Amino acid sequence: MPRIGLLSDTHGYLDPAIFKYFAECDEIWHAGDLGSIEIADRLAAFRPLRAVFGNIDGAEIRSAHPRDQRFNCDGLDVWITHIGGYPGAYDHKVRDRIFRKPPGLFISGHSHILKVMRDKSLGLMHFNPGACGRVGFHNVRTILRFSIDAGKLSGVEAIELGPRSARSSS
Repeated sequence: MPRIGLLSDTHGYLDPAIFKYFAECDEIWHAGDLGSIEIADRLAAFRPLRAVFGNIDGAEIRSAHPRDQRFNCDGLDVWITHIGGYPGAYDHKVRDRIFRKPPGLFISGHSHILKVMRDKSLGLMHFNPGACGRVGFHNVRTILRFSIDAGKLSGVEAIELGPRSARSSS
């Protein structure tokens, strides 16, 4: 039963508290806008990392991480992309593919808005971990933690890291 730490929109800033919150995680997934390759390197040195590039990420990150990742994790079909929208308002770049073959878990970043919601029409869960960096309009930096067991999600936790302007939390 893998335990996953999910974050997005670091924009070049990695709160040290993330390492505490993800200490019991088996993998870290990043839904784009890393901001620097060093963020990916630090996360990958800590736990196995799956990451996608976001709209602010440059050539170095884009050459190391794809636009989309679709994979199976313990029986769950997972799709991670940065700009994906959400149930009822999927981005035009994913809309056809998501309706043609919906994943069990659709993850996106970009909006800086924490969302954990079901798309009843497609039978999928949508996660957006919000933003954990200091750049953007969000007021509170957030991440998600959850487990996957035989294709089912469990133990979903939304974690607040503190105000966007705070340097770190403990």
